[in-house]
Amino acid sequence: MSRRAGWAFIAPAMLLFGVFILYPMLTALSYAFFEWQGTRRGDFVGLHNIVLLFTAEPFATQLPRAFGHNLVFFAGTMLVQNTLGLGIAWLLYRRTRTRRALQTLYTLPYLVSPIVIGYLWTLLLSPTFGPVNALLRAVGLESWALPWLGDPRTALWVVVLVSAWQWIGFPILLYGAAMGGIPDELTEAARVDGASNRQTFFSIVVPLLVPAIGTVSVLTFIVAMEAFALPYALGGSTGSPAGATDFMSLLFYRTAFESGATNAIGTSSAMATLLFIVIFGGAVLATRVLRGVEKRIGA
Repeated sequence: MSRRAGWAFIAPAMLLFGVFILYPMLTALSYAFFEWQGTRRGDFVGLHNIVLLFTAEPFATQLPRAFGHNLVFFAGTMLVQNTLGLGIAWLLYRRTRTRRALQTLYTLPYLVSPIVIGYLWTLLLSPTFGPVNALLRAVGLESWALPWLGDPRTALWVVVLVSAWQWIGFPILLYGAAMGGIPDELTEAARVDGASNRQTFFSIVVPLLVPAIGTVSVLTFIVAMEAFALPYALGGSTGSPAGATDFMSLLFYRTAFESGATNAIGTSSAMATLLFIVIFGGAVLATRVLRGVEKRIGA
């Protein structure tokens, strides 16, 4: 195939990417460097809008809090997804009869919209009629029947666990596919040499899964930093209760569409630009680190 024919095939995809993704991103980036009077663009102000995010209220208080929640959300989701997902994928890999059926069951929540998942768990965790607290009371664990989404100490962790529950099917499928590419001769040779299942898993399987673990890690980071639908469904646009479930995306939403501020476009665009830099920089850094680990393992 000639180079001209190759460009002809990818031209439609590049056009769609440029119109619907690249152009809006560059436009939002340019908005961050201007002062706005409603929807009318004013003078060029350079980094003034970005400086406001760290010096003016309510951004000076809400921005670090929301960013910290994003980091906790990423760390918690990553811990649950990588540990449980990897363990379940290993168990399913060794189970030949019902592997496909169980993989499908684990993947079903992943196919449902996060906003639907959020509202569903809001009903399940209701302190008045939710079945979760009713079940806890029925088995004698009344002290555990808490207002899960109404207590600032537990609300964020509920968001983490619900997200991990929904997305755990993705690492299960990815790790299962990666395990399918591991030659059986390696694990069989380890067992012949007297290695236990635990030793085989940690000494042979896990090192060979580093590329898949890296992919899950980077994608989890991106999804966690831009999470909106699930936190919005569970805590609303204000990150209730008392901002315990506030995220960067929710702060952006409030600034752009609910604040009524004169310069809402400028400050919200500055916030979007800052979030893009964090996501892009974090993803690039994580990719380079993981590639270095892969090279060391391969060596």
